[in-house]
Amino acid sequence: MTDTLLSSPESGNRERVRKSLARRHRSEAMFRWAGILSIAAALGFVAILFGMIISKGLPSFWQSTLHAEVYFDPELIEGGPQPERQDSASDADYRAAISQWQRDVTLSNWNAIVETAVRRTAPDFDIESREILALVTSAARFQLRDRYIADPAVLGQTVPVTMLASANTDNWLKGTIDRTQPDSRQQLSASTRQLADRLLAEGVISFDFAWHIFTNVDSRSAPASAGLAGAFMGSLYMMLIVIVLAVPIGVASAVYLEEFAPKNRWTDLIEVNINNLAAVPSIVFGLLGAAVFINYLGLPRSAPLVGGLVLTLMTLPTIIIATRSSLRAVPPSLRQAALGLGASRNQTVFHHVLPLTFPGILTATIIGVAQALGETAPLLLIGMSAFIANIPANPMDSATALPVQIYLWQGNENRNFFEARTSAAIMVLLGMMILLNAIAIFLRTRLERRK
Repeated sequence: MTDTLLSSPESGNRERVRKSLARRHRSEAMFRWAGILSIAAALGFVAILFGMIISKGLPSFWQSTLHAEVYFDPELIEGGPQPERQDSASDADYRAAISQWQRDVTLSNWNAIVETAVRRTAPDFDIESREILALVTSAARFQLRDRYIADPAVLGQTVPVTMLASANTDNWLKGTIDRTQPDSRQQLSASTRQLADRLLAEGVISFDFAWHIFTNVDSRSAPASAGLAGAFMGSLYMMLIVIVLAVPIGVASAVYLEEFAPKNRWTDLIEVNINNLAAVPSIVFGLLGAAVFINYLGLPRSAPLVGGLVLTLMTLPTIIIATRSSLRAVPPSLRQAALGLGASRNQTVFHHVLPLTFPGILTATIIGVAQALGETAPLLLIGMSAFIANIPANPMDSATALPVQIYLWQGNENRNFFEARTSAAIMVLLGMMILLNAIAIFLRTRLERRK
């Protein structure tokens, strides 16, 4: 009985320990599974988002295209053959003759040439001129005009040409509109719809890859031929300006504040303001850019230069904060060792400390550039939402940007067509962002290996 009394406290302690271990193991298992479920949920939502974007946007890269034989009728094309240069004519006279010829060609009845080409694909089909022209994009006449101006030798010849179908025809053939709706609610007439279905069945209309999305600019008169070339170049110019300005200025500011600036009220005030600027809504930077760069300095409205400067101001706090964190992560022993071996303060910072922070600086650059690339609100306030019909040749030309183009297409009245085109533009924006990030990650990996 004495042994039983002595063993009872020990057995009770062991039981409590076992229960405590069991609770701890359960807590650890629950925490581990909670983390796994959280990661799985996050990846699931990302997969759903990307799946929705890709499923909607991918069909836009294939667009209905009409393959026809076009006869460049000399009776319809004004101006005749291209004028040849005479030996006695001056350069000015020859240029004037070419300009007059181009004007005459432009005034030709290209709609009649388009109509004739489409009718030849179904000669037995009875349809009015207005209805047959609704089958193809309104830019088809300009396409044929430019083809003739580039090669006047096609006059009087029949040439195979591919013409984009109109946005309404593309909607009908892809089934993005309700085919059961009455004729009064359809975007195309019954004859045009029947002709489109027939040409698709005969292979005259096919779904070809839409290269024009990458080569054309936005278009309001011919939505089917609208592209992203202007917006892409505008975003590229702005990102180059952000990288050229924000990275060196941000890194230099971070190095000075962390390594050289005296610790006093002024530097404390600067640090507080930098932290506050990182949390300021982006639209405020748009107001600042419109007031300073456009109204005060007189820089051109809608120019990538102004957009790049605004995005630089917005990106600077992010780069400064991230770079300072990288500098603080460098062990103090490295600075002390360099100083102990006779290195100056500048040599210690620029030869020993700063090279170790290059991976962190590139990480800050990735975060800042990715944030700037997707911004829309500040660009709307500096006029980059205007319709631009040309590809910008330099940062001073008027342009738009990919996020703004996405915003404009999402609000287009032809939602059946532009909803999918908007998802395609998002895919292009994500691809550009992934490419820039991949370059930065590659450079960061190379620098880490050198360490």
